[in-house]
Amino acid sequence: MDDPSREVTQTAGYALHAAGPSWEMLRMGQPLLVRDVETLREKLGAARERGLRVGLVPTMGALHDGHLALVREARRRAQLVVLTIFVNPTQFGPNEDFTRYPRTLEADLARSAEAGVDVVFAPSDPSVLYPADEETRVRVGATAQHLEGAFRPGHFEGVATICAKLFAVTGPCVAAFGRKDYQQLRVVTRLVKDLFLPVEIVPCTTQREADGLARSSRNAYLSPADRERARALPTGLAAAVRAFEAGERRADALLALAKAPIEAVAASFDYVALADADSVAPYPPGALLGERALLAAAVRVGATRLIDNVVLGEERGPAALVA
Repeated sequence: MDDPSREVTQTAGYALHAAGPSWEMLRMGQPLLVRDVETLREKLGAARERGLRVGLVPTMGALHDGHLALVREARRRAQLVVLTIFVNPTQFGPNEDFTRYPRTLEADLARSAEAGVDVVFAPSDPSVLYPADEETRVRVGATAQHLEGAFRPGHFEGVATICAKLFAVTGPCVAAFGRKDYQQLRVVTRLVKDLFLPVEIVPCTTQREADGLARSSRNAYLSPADRERARALPTGLAAAVRAFEAGERRADALLALAKAPIEAVAASFDYVALADADSVAPYPPGALLGERALLAAAVRVGATRLIDNVVLGEERGPAALVA
């Protein structure tokens, strides 16, 4: 007869049976929804006691196939996968889309279950991660100053702060981040390195629609007409990729190719720039590139701000899809 004091917590991967300090892990069916820090630490600590490696997929929800690709990569490298859903207030500026950012928890839980996520950490309130008396932020350096950093002041401080909090709560793990937010990936990689955090950052290929547009939760904002116009962004990047592959190394020429289709349809753009792929420092006008460079863009199609990038010499990106 089962001990009624024995706790059983079901996850998509396992049932965690708690009886004092001992734990058993059995395959089950739905992700465990965790709403507070203490419970998450308890469950992950138990998993590590059983020798399981933890995989982390930080998200803001509104899950799409790009997020699920991150889950698959985390699953490939770890035995227990945690997906976080938290619309982080500190990475949004005062005139940005924090209040209207999609919040679709029930749908996200269903997609998480389909993807085989074990634990969904979705704080019940921002105060779970930002208590009323908290006052600490992570100061970021040169990697965060250009491109997105120049147009979204404070954004990367918020990103670095929430990632540091999530890493602290999760503990040692392997964390999957998409290359679509390439500068964010570099900032978080720097954060882990500089603070000696026990986290392995795994970059994951940008997932794209059939016409090359990078998958993004903000694509839901696009009207049908704007969705058609948005194809100009991957089209411009693809033109630069093909020219680079053909031997073009003049930064100005590559930027002109990338900008031409974008300028024809974009309501405005913050930047279309070439930068060092490691430091994210932009190249000056007239530069001649080496064998590897970041081409990144942030544009508005209608009222929606879209970002995309490709590392020339390292990946084909949208050129694999756009004719």
